[in-house]
Amino acid sequence: MVRSHHSDGQAWRTARSDGVSNAPKRAMIMAAGLGTRMRPLTNDRPKPLVEVAGKTLIDHALDRLAAVGVTMAVVNVHYKAEMLMAHLKKRTDMEFVFSEETDTLLGTGGGVVKAMPHFKGEPFWIMNSDTLWVEGVGRALQNMVARWDPERMDALLLLASMVSARGYEGAGDFYMDAEGHITRVDERKLSPFAYPGVQIVHPRLFEGAPSGTFSTNKMWDVAIKKQRLYGIRLDGIWFHVGTPEAVKETEQYLADHHVTI
Repeated sequence: MVRSHHSDGQAWRTARSDGVSNAPKRAMIMAAGLGTRMRPLTNDRPKPLVEVAGKTLIDHALDRLAAVGVTMAVVNVHYKAEMLMAHLKKRTDMEFVFSEETDTLLGTGGGVVKAMPHFKGEPFWIMNSDTLWVEGVGRALQNMVARWDPERMDALLLLASMVSARGYEGAGDFYMDAEGHITRVDERKLSPFAYPGVQIVHPRLFEGAPSGTFSTNKMWDVAIKKQRLYGIRLDGIWFHVGTPEAVKETEQYLADHHVTI
């Protein structure tokens, strides 16, 4: 059921001339997770409504998107969906469409495929509802817009350096060459970059996608083979906020360094 409510060394840093007009106006917000690692903070609310530095995680994400001209967002919902929808309906800066995954969670890929008609064949953002970072040189999403080239890219991923990522305990996700092409990491090795949950995609990324529940990783692998998956480095600091302890550590870091998100 879908409901709507209105309310670092890369060689190819040349920005596209169309600037803001190149920015997608629609976004997919991934917000249907159960938030089990965030308990007990998620006992009475969905993870996107957990607060960090005085603002909910999803509002941090939406504020970033609004700043680059996004006017409509599809939000997939599952756990405590009514609470999340009621919260978002209070915002007046963009239109919301709620894609309910009440019976079955569709994963990062299946959730997007279900929502695809709302993007009308145009490029769009995909953002995790819990992604959080401090800006570095420039602004991450504006940098992505300047880099985005739908003619040669099926997707452009924001990538966080493993050196500056905080709270992330994984081995990383990708390598990236001087031209921005992304490749997978050998499972036996560490990667220099992790995916923090922000990308611009062209709908063609999901051509031939399976039905039902699946991960966007499947479509990324297809794009990698075509050399159409690109990355751009986050110049700032990414916070992997997955547990109550990570919330405390993030807020302590922000206070100690006198920075705001």
